[in-house]
Amino acid sequence: MQIINDYGTIFLLLAGLFGLFMAWGIGANDVANAMATSVGSKALTIKQAIIIAAVFEFAGAVLAGGSVTKTIRKGIVDTSGILDQPELLVFGMLAALLAAGCWLLIASSKGWPVSTTHSIVGALVGFSMVGIGMDAVQWGKVGSIVMSWVVSPVLAGAMSFMLFKSVQWLILDKRNPIEQAKRYVPFYMFLVGFIVSLVTLFKGLKHVGLEMTANQNYVIATVIGVAIMLVGKWFINRIQIDPKADRDFHYTNVEKIFAVLMVVTSCAMAFAHGSNDVANAIGPVAAVVSIVTSGGDIAGKSALSLWVLLLGGAGIVIGLMMYGKKVIATVGNNITELTPSRGFAATLAAATTVVLASGTGLPISTTHTLVGAVLGVGIARGLAALNLSVIRNIFLSWIITLPAGGILAIIFFYLLKAIFS
Repeated sequence: MQIINDYGTIFLLLAGLFGLFMAWGIGANDVANAMATSVGSKALTIKQAIIIAAVFEFAGAVLAGGSVTKTIRKGIVDTSGILDQPELLVFGMLAALLAAGCWLLIASSKGWPVSTTHSIVGALVGFSMVGIGMDAVQWGKVGSIVMSWVVSPVLAGAMSFMLFKSVQWLILDKRNPIEQAKRYVPFYMFLVGFIVSLVTLFKGLKHVGLEMTANQNYVIATVIGVAIMLVGKWFINRIQIDPKADRDFHYTNVEKIFAVLMVVTSCAMAFAHGSNDVANAIGPVAAVVSIVTSGGDIAGKSALSLWVLLLGGAGIVIGLMMYGKKVIATVGNNITELTPSRGFAATLAAATTVVLASGTGLPISTTHTLVGAVLGVGIARGLAALNLSVIRNIFLSWIITLPAGGILAIIFFYLLKAIFS
């Protein structure tokens, strides 16, 4: 307790600094995943993608980032054995943030799309094992998170496969694909707006003080979906159709229509990503803030401070702007060839999977989810459409991430313990 009283202000400053560094890493690595399909399909330029991500990542983090933060903050480590040594948990949370942030910096410099969720969970498990004991790790919770890393890409892959098949059946395989696209793409836009709005309304807004009835949520989500559909339809009607453009690629004009839809799904993916992955940066920060402000009370309940969410949202945006290009190139261009129609199917499937997980408080890997969705679209076109060597390298970087986060966290934990004890 005495250490908390003596160094409380320093711990708060370090938590803010390391949390910002971790959020920066998420922006540099994970947000690139969120926008990669849009850039890879040429629906958006890098500059446009960064602007969209900045707005919607920040909104997702602040409005819907509370549920997953609770899991990262309290669900992985059993702290009952160190109630009289709260400084150990503070050291561990700071070490986990610094370890995950360093690994994300390394991965981003190499262009590897690794999982920020892997990084922080691996780091938390690593510090818990050496700082508290093997029994302190909530292995059941860790097991469910690990299972989600398998389930989420499979679910997103299956969803993107079916979505792209529906696009082929309703639009691409018809005699008049342009007319069919004009007819059905607005309905896909409604689907994007409705799903993301509904899950956010049901699960994400409680911690900002907004609670509504189920009927009110359905009405608001429907209104938002219809509004997005009408705006999208207006943009589609303004597209200039050029018959000559279809000579080299039969679907050039159809893809112009899907590019409008791709912008909508990119906004949804950025919002979904912000709501889920901001927790990886601010969960440990929230834990440190709670311990220090309560004078060392680990078991006490505390509200999630808005400034902590704002810190996470800001860090994510800065990281994307400064360092996001390399990972965007890997996911957007190198796994399979993406067009706006394929990118739409992948992005909507991934966004739906992520917002559903955010609502349940499960910190899934956005990286796994999006790569799974891109693979699903590739499989819908045949295995030959996939770049298997790139996929192998991505899978290897995923495997390395867990132990890398854990080992770095152990090193930083002992360093912090030596400095402040």
